[in-house]
Amino acid sequence: MLEYILYKFILGFNKFVVIYVIIISVLNLIQMIIAMVYTPAYMRKVKFSDIKMFSESTNIVPISILVPAFNEEQTIVENIKSLLTLNYVTYEIVVVNDGSEDNTLSAVIDAFALKKVSYPLRSKIQTKNVHGVYYNPEFPRLRLVDKENGGKSDALNAGINISQYPYFASIDADSLLDSDALIRIAMSFMEYKYTIGVGGLVRVANGCKIENGKVVNVELPKSGLAKFQIVEYFRAFLVGRIGWSSLNSLLIISGAFGAFKKSAVLEVGGYTTGSIGEDMDLVLKLHRYMHEKKYKYRISFLPDPVCWTQAPENIRALYSQRRRWHIGLIDSLHRNADMFFRPRFGAVGMISMPYYFLFEMLAPVIEAIGLIVVPLSYFFGILSIEYFILFFIATTLFGVILSVGALAIEEYTFNKYVRLKDVFTLSLYSIIENFSYRQMTVFFRLFGVLRYKKYKQSWGTMKRQAFTPEEQEPVDAKSETPV
Repeated sequence: MLEYILYKFILGFNKFVVIYVIIISVLNLIQMIIAMVYTPAYMRKVKFSDIKMFSESTNIVPISILVPAFNEEQTIVENIKSLLTLNYVTYEIVVVNDGSEDNTLSAVIDAFALKKVSYPLRSKIQTKNVHGVYYNPEFPRLRLVDKENGGKSDALNAGINISQYPYFASIDADSLLDSDALIRIAMSFMEYKYTIGVGGLVRVANGCKIENGKVVNVELPKSGLAKFQIVEYFRAFLVGRIGWSSLNSLLIISGAFGAFKKSAVLEVGGYTTGSIGEDMDLVLKLHRYMHEKKYKYRISFLPDPVCWTQAPENIRALYSQRRRWHIGLIDSLHRNADMFFRPRFGAVGMISMPYYFLFEMLAPVIEAIGLIVVPLSYFFGILSIEYFILFFIATTLFGVILSVGALAIEEYTFNKYVRLKDVFTLSLYSIIENFSYRQMTVFFRLFGVLRYKKYKQSWGTMKRQAFTPEEQEPVDAKSETPV
């Protein structure tokens, strides 16, 4: 009897997997086709846009840049240098030191000669205690907030409280922005007045030559692990997020770089304190609020505003990151579970949330079960070796097509990797990842499912490396141009 039940389960699971793979393959193919149509059209529009006019205009929307920082002494100064040289007229930088245990606070104070000042604070969102605000009139754009540790969400809420402009962008302290990134973001807000959130493309900075907070030469990293992540980022951003954005059902604006209309964020209470996936949680709260109020709105992704971030270069750090990301996904979907299959929430509730639940959240569980079921299927005579090999080749080939397709979009439009050798290397890694890297990250995400309760409020840390090998030098205060 037990053997019969096991046999039926294995037979049913095999049928489920075939249907599962077909559905996800079709959906991913549709997303790739949308990306291949949208990205070149977007690039043509950008090509004929007058960036210089936007960058010099005082009518462009003012933006506050929020930089939450916890133990970021290796990268924070270079991050601020990058932000101070953005090609934009009216913006401010609010760095929030979230109770760092290293020299983050002193590194920023020393580099920019900041002094503690009396500064008015409006607690629109409740946060942990603020110890002080630091400022130097030679850098009129820059504010440094020192506060009690409360996590990334709490730090961002404190930044919202002190920010003075109607739009804000959040950027991680280990990231750098291209000089025109804010212009691209602002154009999106100004072209459609109902836009409340915009995400930008995140690229891997490892291996690139960086001078004075700017990426001056794009090169591949030496680390094979980082190369895999370059391919992975292309696939996730240039295919996945463009597809969801076209349906106005984008669920994630990366915490590394995203911009929002502040009034809309205040309406939903800001970032959820204690949420490990604060970026996805905020986007879901905005979708919920706008649908409940029946307001017009758009949350979009743009492939052009570029943020450069550090990717993990060792297995332990990658494991911690992917486990954390998957726990954040589970937590965000759980907090908003009542939106599933609710027509009132449009494509978000009917399509994208079910997709993320079935094909993202449950994917590592299904693949792990498959590793057990496959040999049992052979044992029970359900699965032949020939069929298994054919199925494996088909699924792997589709994965390769998806990765190479994303790489092709990158090379046809942005062409950051100009050397033929680099393009060949990334193409090779897009094939190899299907036989090693992808399986490894599946297990990392599976541990996120298994350890959800233990780590659902633990952000964790990743050891940073300085963007430039040479020692950071104090910035020349006179180089900053006042607003």
